[in-house]
Amino acid sequence: MRADRLLSLLMLLQARGRMTARALAAELEVSERTIYRDIDALSLSGVPIYSDRGPEGGYALVESYRTSLTGLKEDEVRALFMLSIPAPLAELGVGQELKAALRKLVAALPAAYRDDEARVRQRIHLDATWWGQGTAVPHLGALHQAVWEDRIAVITYRHPFIAPVGMEQRVAPYGLVAKGGVWYVVCAADERVRAHRVSTLLDVRLTDQRFERAAEFDLARFWEEWCAGEEQHLTFAARVRVSPALARELPWHLGEAAREALERAERDAHGWTVLELAFESFEQARGRILSFGGAVEVLEPEHLRLSVLDFAQQTIARYQAGSPKEALP
Repeated sequence: MRADRLLSLLMLLQARGRMTARALAAELEVSERTIYRDIDALSLSGVPIYSDRGPEGGYALVESYRTSLTGLKEDEVRALFMLSIPAPLAELGVGQELKAALRKLVAALPAAYRDDEARVRQRIHLDATWWGQGTAVPHLGALHQAVWEDRIAVITYRHPFIAPVGMEQRVAPYGLVAKGGVWYVVCAADERVRAHRVSTLLDVRLTDQRFERAAEFDLARFWEEWCAGEEQHLTFAARVRVSPALARELPWHLGEAAREALERAERDAHGWTVLELAFESFEQARGRILSFGGAVEVLEPEHLRLSVLDFAQQTIARYQAGSPKEALP
């Protein structure tokens, strides 16, 4: 661990020229006392580090000691500076490793390019996380270990039709995929390969048994084909009326499928758009339609229309019951 930290300290000094012990400690997440010991260790090993006193002082490397990375164009260097640590990689626990790798690349750049780092980072920041995201994904670490070590795992998942029942299965975790901030594990079991949403797994246990993945398996190709199949299995259809205001925003809420449906749709005498929308399930359809309030009316099927009406009436009854204290329980 200390060797990694010493190398990171060296790369920071190469990249930024001169830094105080406090700044180095903050960057490496250690104490200033640890930085002083690390500076001494580097000096004893022959690294030419010198210190300057005063308000503009700090530690720096002798200029001739620095290396440079050639062959990169200016726009390529700017693209490098725009990189941030993607949330999925941070969740896998490799964020620090990637951060260290980027630091080494920056340190090896010519001095003329290194000065652009702060300028770019003050102008462009990439945040790949969703609002409210930040809770650790249960079992992701164990699955990452299983994928990397080719170890059989026993997963427990909720039965799709019998909600309280957990189903156990021995699987060969082939890979992990992050899509839209959501993690999936791609597993082989019973001569089939399928994907499970990691957050829906109730338990994951690693075994000592190893598996041998199919030589012809390609994770990226499987995922592309699996996603295409999932989109075709949006089996619950609902015929609805959409207000003019919501019709303009519907693709933003429901994606490109809604845009295509709008292009084929007709308008009624009141200017509302009548179209058919596809959902994954009855429950998803009801929840999404309720979220639009009075801007959507279900025409068909009748049981969805009645269910939306029932939920709306329950909501009205709850709020008409009076103040929150009066309405309890």
